[in-house]
Amino acid sequence: MKINIICVGKIKENYLNDAIKEYSKRLSRYCKLQIIEIPDEKAPENYSNKEKEIIKSKEAASIIKHIKENSFILTLDLKGKMLSSEEMSYLIKDCGLRGHSNLNFIIGGSLGLSNKILSRANFSICFSKMTFPHQLMRVILLEQLYRSYKIINNEPYHK
Repeated sequence: MKINIICVGKIKENYLNDAIKEYSKRLSRYCKLQIIEIPDEKAPENYSNKEKEIIKSKEAASIIKHIKENSFILTLDLKGKMLSSEEMSYLIKDCGLRGHSNLNFIIGGSLGLSNKILSRANFSICFSKMTFPHQLMRVILLEQLYRSYKIINNEPYHK
């Protein structure tokens, strides 16, 4: 299975980069992983709703360029479905069983994802009702993907 994580913004903190490298290495046993960083659009200090939508639309255009035809799109969104780790593993396993060998997880920038991206999603996931920095969400997603593969393969890690 090929997993693409398409995310807005760069990681600047070394401790987050270290965690991303570690989970990417662990996941290499189970899937082909690619992390695609989209530059975030600069937002003015006090932006209007119209300016916010323009920024999200520009980011969406960059994201769409990296989505291949016939790929399964999963967005991370506060309005998405909350899953347990077991449910997440079932979702990934089910995608594979249904022939979806190319999964795209999309993490928006600080303003979120545009409706253009959200409407294209096959599934939206909410990791928490709390708000996390989008850079940290990358690490959380990678850890949950690793945990999912451990559950799928009945290997110790998940307790």
